[in-house]
Amino acid sequence: MSEAARTPAERTPAERTPVMADVARLAGVSHQTVSRVVNGQHNLRPETRERVLEAIRQLGYRRNTAARALVTRRSATIGVIGSKAGFWGPSTVHRTIQAAGREAGYFVSSANLPSLTREELVDAISHLRDQSVEAIVLIGGTDDALEAARAQEDLGIPVVVVEGDETKTRWTVGVDQVAGAELGTSLLIELGHTEILHLGGPPSWTEARSRLAGFQNAMYAAGLHPAPAVTGDWSARSGYEAGRGIARRGDVSAVFCANDQMALGLLRALAEAGRSVPGEVSVVGFDDIPEAAYLIPPLTTVRQDFTAVGRRAIEIIQAALAGEPGPGRLIEPELVVRASTGAPGTRTDRASSRRWADA
Repeated sequence: MSEAARTPAERTPAERTPVMADVARLAGVSHQTVSRVVNGQHNLRPETRERVLEAIRQLGYRRNTAARALVTRRSATIGVIGSKAGFWGPSTVHRTIQAAGREAGYFVSSANLPSLTREELVDAISHLRDQSVEAIVLIGGTDDALEAARAQEDLGIPVVVVEGDETKTRWTVGVDQVAGAELGTSLLIELGHTEILHLGGPPSWTEARSRLAGFQNAMYAAGLHPAPAVTGDWSARSGYEAGRGIARRGDVSAVFCANDQMALGLLRALAEAGRSVPGEVSVVGFDDIPEAAYLIPPLTTVRQDFTAVGRRAIEIIQAALAGEPGPGRLIEPELVVRASTGAPGTRTDRASSRRWADA
């Protein structure tokens, strides 16, 4: 019989695209066992799982997601909405969600928006729904994002908001922003600072409000009255512009910044004004961007584990789709102490500044 006359079922696995039955036959297990391995179920003996995985590797088997979608009526696709702003934290979360989603067996469809306005968010969610996504991750905890997520709750699609407000939306994940701000502010207080200013983010962002709350909590707990915060827009430029005013003030010995980019701009403004850091003004940031350890001086900051946030978002989606309780939504922050903080009134000389430049 010619090759053309033979049906796909009559061909050997080497002659056609392998199917799940071929994997089961080679591994010596049932079709159902292979299905459980492919779909990430863990209630299998390790040796059985390894035998199936080895058969998959030998045959080069790949799951037919289109056929699976027809049978299960599930697309195995999740959507991710982010901003084109390019900040390191959200970008890291986005990359991690894509990787963790693929590892969990999902195709990830992304929508990167110029800005996270309500209109753009609604359009992006509608676009992803047209692709039959099973869930959506929205990176950016703005008020508009929370409203857009809340509007989807009655439509059966989980929308997980990264750094959202869990009192205002059903699914959210992120680092404990309040605790992180308390860590950074408490360090300054422990060093002896009492005249501490907060350089905050946009008030429409949940993260900015939470970090302001943590700052105020630490100040009040120490019996200190916080001065009104100065507000930026997360960018280094806004930190620099605010920093030019802060540098002229004699009533500020330390600044807790709501993110590292604004802290970076503040450091430049202080340097241009001849104000030494940490001698005259101590500075604490938030995020621990890769450049934080290489600023002059190296920046004390609150580290967020953005990789853990992205992976936790996928775990929450899996639990939501299975109708099961999800994992904890808050991830603990970590304080990273570097040379931008010190006791008040300890001036640094030019030699020490050169030492940081040479480090």
